[in-house]
Amino acid sequence: MPYIVAVCDDNTADAQRIAACVNAWGAAADCGVQVCCYPSAEAYLFACGENGSADILLLDVEMKGMTGIELAKHLRGKDCRAEIIFITSHFEFSGEGYEVDALHYLVKPVAEQKLFAVLDKAAEKLCVQPASVIVSCEGETYRLYQKDILYAESFLHYIAIHTKTAVYKVKESISAFEEKLGEGFFRIHRSYLVSLDAVVRITRTEAELSDGTKLPVSRTRCDALNRAFIAYR
Repeated sequence: MPYIVAVCDDNTADAQRIAACVNAWGAAADCGVQVCCYPSAEAYLFACGENGSADILLLDVEMKGMTGIELAKHLRGKDCRAEIIFITSHFEFSGEGYEVDALHYLVKPVAEQKLFAVLDKAAEKLCVQPASVIVSCEGETYRLYQKDILYAESFLHYIAIHTKTAVYKVKESISAFEEKLGEGFFRIHRSYLVSLDAVVRITRTEAELSDGTKLPVSRTRCDALNRAFIAYR
């Protein structure tokens, strides 16, 4: 299983060293990792959005501006499910980690062996996470949880994936995206793929979703959609 790992530290040397350790862990564990470094909490939010995209977050506690603790609280408030590991020079911050369900605290300078052990633990917990799909959008990689996807819409050279919080434009066919998903999604039209969880009403010509969106239903797929909807519920 590939993991997206974000290192958020305003000390460039520390961030690069931690990133190198994460890459070494990925090689030793024979699992794919994509590591990105951010010089501040604000930079991470700007690049990755309100609920983030990383599976594992390594956060420096004492960054200038928004601290690692504040970033973690913000992300948890947006339903971010990432495994959070705090990097700190002072243990007095450790009590605040319980508020954001932090996995662990590591003290600088971070020992590679200790980091490996914590990353192993994070990987174990991520294995029982809800079903998800990884997509590339405008140069960034995101993990989208399937329960958060409302529908996907096909355009000429890309698809727009609509989730509960954002829209992701991905250079991929809607058929290829459909193959990545598990049960609970239905192709209602050649250009639309919906989550059956999000559907609240079906007519002969359209499907209405929980956010009020109304999408066209192909005449030839209406009966199959109704059967799939009833069976899924």
